[in-house]
Amino acid sequence: MFSLPALRPHSRFPLSFPSPHRFLPKPSLFSALSASLTLALDPDHRPLHYGPSLRRGRRPSPASPPSLGSGDGPLIDKASFGRVFDVAALRVPAEECAALENRLRGHLLNWPRVRNVARVSGDDVEPEFKRIMRDAEGDGGDRLRSLARRVDGVSDGEEVVAPSPVMYREKLAKDFNWRGFVRFRNLAKISRPKKKKKKRDGEREGIEAKERMEKNGFSFLEVVEDGGGDGEEEDDMRGLLGADFHVGRWRGPTRLLLLDERYANKGIDELPEAVKVVLLGDSRKSMPSIYELVQCHLTLFYNYWQMNELLEDLLPENMVVPTGFETVGHIAHLNLRDEHLPYKKLIAQVVLDKNKPKIQTVVNKIDAIQNDYRTMQLEVLAGNHSLVTTVVENGIRFQVDLATVYWNSRLATERQRVVSGFTSSDVVCDVFSGVGPIAISAAKKVKHVYANDLNPIAVEYLERNIVLNRLERKISVFNMEGRRFICAIFANQRPYPITQVVMNLPNDAAEFLDAFRGIFRKRPRENDCNLPKIHLYGFSKAQNPEYDFHQRINMALCETVADIEMHRVRLVAPGKWMLCATFTLPLTVALAKQTGH
Repeated sequence: MFSLPALRPHSRFPLSFPSPHRFLPKPSLFSALSASLTLALDPDHRPLHYGPSLRRGRRPSPASPPSLGSGDGPLIDKASFGRVFDVAALRVPAEECAALENRLRGHLLNWPRVRNVARVSGDDVEPEFKRIMRDAEGDGGDRLRSLARRVDGVSDGEEVVAPSPVMYREKLAKDFNWRGFVRFRNLAKISRPKKKKKKRDGEREGIEAKERMEKNGFSFLEVVEDGGGDGEEEDDMRGLLGADFHVGRWRGPTRLLLLDERYANKGIDELPEAVKVVLLGDSRKSMPSIYELVQCHLTLFYNYWQMNELLEDLLPENMVVPTGFETVGHIAHLNLRDEHLPYKKLIAQVVLDKNKPKIQTVVNKIDAIQNDYRTMQLEVLAGNHSLVTTVVENGIRFQVDLATVYWNSRLATERQRVVSGFTSSDVVCDVFSGVGPIAISAAKKVKHVYANDLNPIAVEYLERNIVLNRLERKISVFNMEGRRFICAIFANQRPYPITQVVMNLPNDAAEFLDAFRGIFRKRPRENDCNLPKIHLYGFSKAQNPEYDFHQRINMALCETVADIEMHRVRLVAPGKWMLCATFTLPLTVALAKQTGH
C-alpha cells in the first residue's frame, strides 16, 4: 500500500503516471488504478506547462518599442514574437546573493538561457562610497541624507552660507575621485563643460533602455512592484545619485533572485516555507530582514526563441517543421520539401537570424545532381549571394564555390574513416577528387597522392587548396576523364606503386571498374604486380543493399570478387543507402584481356 502525497510532498499540481505499457507487456490492475487515480486528482485533465513558450505569456503593450532583432527584411515582424511573463523575485544584498541562491535551489526560475540572478538598475556603487555611507549596523539612510545636505552646503544641525563655486568644486575634487565622477554623473557635470542635450522624459528613457536591451540581448526584466519609500526622500536622493535610485529599504548594491514561475503574483503567505524563512528573517536574530518580495515583468524577445519554436509559430499547424541543414562554411544548405516551398523565404530568414554570425547565406537545392560535374542548382533565399566560402575540416582548410563544384559536409566522418586506414607507405590514387577533401587529407599521412577530376573548375580549386595547405610536393593533379586516368596512371611506370584507389562517385563509380581489366597485362612478371585496394562508393535502393552492390561490382569486373568489405555510410533518402565497398583488385582482372571502352 502506498500514499500518493508521499510521491511529491509539496506538489500543488496534478499527478500523471507514465503509460503502463512501458513496464508491463499486458494491461493489468496497475493501469486501471493509475487511470482512476489520475482522474481523481485531475478532474479537468489540464496538462502541466512549464517554461516559456510562444503560446503562453502575453504580447507587449502597443507602446512597446519595435523589435531591433537581426535582419532588416520585412518578412518577419519580430516585435510580434515578444512575450511578457509575470515572475516574482527576492531583492537581496549583492554580497549575500550567492549563498541565498544555493539555499533556495529548487525554488528559483529554471528557464533555458535566462539567468535567475538579475541586477537592479541604479543601485550599484563603488565599494569606497558604500563604506562611507554605511555604518556598523548596516543602515545608511541617515548618512545618505547627511551627505546630501553637506554636498548642498548645509550642515546637519544648522544652516550655513553656501560656498562659492570654486570652493565647492575643490571640495568635490577632494571627496570624490575620478571613479566617483564616472559613477555619479550628476556630480561630474559640475567640473565638466555643459553639453547641449535635449531633455528626454522618463518614459522615453525607459523605452530607449528597453531598445538597447532588445538589440544586445534576448530578455528584459522590469520591476513593477516593490517596497518603495517616501517620495520626498527619493526625490532628494535622485538629485544626488541619479533618477534610477530608490531610497526605501536600500542597503547598497542588491540583486534580484527570480523565483519559480509558480510563485508569480502570490503573497508571502502562499510561498513555500523555504522562501518564507529567507523573506521574513530568522526570529533568533534581533536584526530585521532586509529582503523584499517584488513582482517583475520578464520580457522575452525574438532573439530568445529557438529556430524550431519560431518555425512552429510561422508555419501552418499540421506542417512538418524543417529542423536540419548542412553547413558549408558560412552557407546553410537546405533541402526543403515541396510543401515548404511557399514559405521558403520565411524559413531561410529564421535560419539566418538564429545562426548568425556563423551563417551568412541560406540556399536551397532546386533540383537533383544530373550533370557530369556533380554541381548543384542552388537558389539563394537569404543573406549575401556569395557562394564562395572556406571550410575547415579536421584542421585542413578548403576553398569551395558551391555554384561550380561539389561539396558535402555530411561525409566528413566517412572521409576521415577512409584516410585513417592509410599508412605512411601508401600511394593513393583519387579518381574523382573534386576540390580534394580526401586527397589533401591523405597527403598529410601517405607517401604520395595522384588526384584527378573531370571538372576544370574543381581542379582549379584543388590546386588552390594544395597551396593553401602547403602540400605541393606530395600531390600530382590531373584533369582527365575517369577511365582514361585509370589507364594512364597504371600504364606508366611510377617510382612507387599505387596501393590505394578511392572512387567517390556514388552514382556512377561502379561503371568505371571495367577500366581495371588488364592494367598489368603488359607487365613482364606477375610477381611485380602490387594489387591495389579499391574503395568504391555507390547507392542502392534494394531491400538488401549490400548484396545488390556486390552483384553490380561482379558484373562490372566480369569476375566474382569473393572478399568484399561493405560499409553503410548513410541513408541519403528513404530506402536509399550510400555504401562503401572495399576490396583488393583480383589478379585475374588485372591480367585479363582489355575490353574496348
